[in-house]
Amino acid sequence: MMEVKIGVRSVHRELVVETDLSAEQVEEEIRNALSVDRGVFAITDAKGRRVVVPVASLGFVEIGEDESRPVGFGGTL
Repeated sequence: MMEVKIGVRSVHRELVVETDLSAEQVEEEIRNALSVDRGVFAITDAKGRRVVVPVASLGFVEIGEDESRPVGFGGTL
């Protein structure tokens, strides 16, 4: 699972999307969107919802590390 934070211009809160894409795949989607006039950056989250942001409105995109979520109640022993 990968966490992607998207900053949108003139919006005070960033969008946080958890996706099954790798960091390389997310970066490729961003590059493709930026290479097109009036392009849009679109990403699908882990639950199948699609987030679409016009590249002209992008402030930043922060790509997190691949997360491997721990299982159990770590440290309760």
